[in-house]
Amino acid sequence: MSALLSAVALPALSIPSPSVSYLQLGPFRVHFYALCILTGMAVCLWLGARRWKAMGGTGERVFDVAMWAIPAGIVGARAYHVLITDPGSYFGPNVADPWAFLKIWEGGIGIMGAVSVGALGAWYGCRRYGINFPAFADAVAPGILLAQAFGRWGNWFNQELFGKPTTLPWGLEISASSGNFPSQYPAGTLFHPTFLYESLWNLLGVALLLWLGRKGVLKLGQTLWLYVFYYGVGRLFIEMFLRIDTSEMLWGVRIHVWTALLLVLLGAAGFVVAGRRAAAKAAAGVEPGPVEVDPKRSGKKADEVEDSANAKDSDDSDEKSEGAEKNEKTEKAEKAEKAEKTEKAGKPEDTASS
Repeated sequence: MSALLSAVALPALSIPSPSVSYLQLGPFRVHFYALCILTGMAVCLWLGARRWKAMGGTGERVFDVAMWAIPAGIVGARAYHVLITDPGSYFGPNVADPWAFLKIWEGGIGIMGAVSVGALGAWYGCRRYGINFPAFADAVAPGILLAQAFGRWGNWFNQELFGKPTTLPWGLEISASSGNFPSQYPAGTLFHPTFLYESLWNLLGVALLLWLGRKGVLKLGQTLWLYVFYYGVGRLFIEMFLRIDTSEMLWGVRIHVWTALLLVLLGAAGFVVAGRRAAAKAAAGVEPGPVEVDPKRSGKKADEVEDSANAKDSDDSDEKSEGAEKNEKTEKAEKAEKAEKTEKAGKPEDTASS
């Protein structure tokens, strides 16, 4: 009886991995990992468009910028994997296929490269379409984190990037026949489901960013940098204490630990700088510029919009100061003239003496 109960309870004490990772549609093979990433892109665009429209922009512009950001992100994701995560598999005298680094369909991408290079593509798109980049980045940051939450489930389908062995009830099953199963562990070993940890961490971050946004406590640019900091903290913990997959080492530490630490430092510094910049503008009475302009009609680039608004506010302040100074001078002149007339009226006229 106890054996039967154990057999029934065992599946509930672990997370099974899918037995298939793709669908074969005739000559085409559709990987579930790709579907997870595409789903993430879709929800990112949906949420980003809603937030951008709420900020005063045109929702369709998010898709225009995405046409530059997504290809750049794909290039960055592949470059990060090839150059940082696993360069030994693509370069060197023992590499059989010197063009393997181009075969992205065989797997191998890095989210940190996707976000960083994708941001450059978004920056160019914003300049092209007359969009204030810091405001745009704030609008899409929660959506990017949401996309990452969806994308991580691709690792579950591929039975990859799991953590150390564990006896916790939510341990992840990895097939012993999988090429990713560590040979030093016996079959049936359960592992930390790091894909699930990171996905849940990202979902919590999305809720946090949206909540802080509704509270109105974040200034221009701070949503973006808080996203960078938040994701870096979660990734740093996972890389330092859980992940066991092969990685390049730097000074005896996984290379991803250093890149995650860099995200934490950049995010913290950017958050502080953005806050101080917003406070300085508020103290000077500078109103934020429009989030979006028509570059064809205005002839201005997006990053010039806020500067022009600042210049206008400065000119208005100068005009007010000049007007006040002029009025003050006029009042003084009128008072002096009035005093002079009063003095003349009160003084007796001079008479001729003999």
